[in-house]
Amino acid sequence: MKPPNATEILSQPTMTVEQLATVLCIGRQQAYEAVSRGDIPAIRLGRRILISTQVIRNILAEGSIPEQVA
Repeated sequence: MKPPNATEILSQPTMTVEQLATVLCIGRQQAYEAVSRGDIPAIRLGRRILISTQVIRNILAEGSIPEQVA
């Protein structure tokens, strides 16, 4: 089974930090650090961290993190 590509990931309502790294073409550690700093808004459900794909689509469309998100 092949790993999902960015288009498949962005078609889902949420993504994991590992999937965020794939979409942004960054390392897994960089993705975790961005979430930890609050650069990328995320929610924690128990031990699981989820990111809204809509937020990431907006960030990618704008080319920067909008003020209300940061």
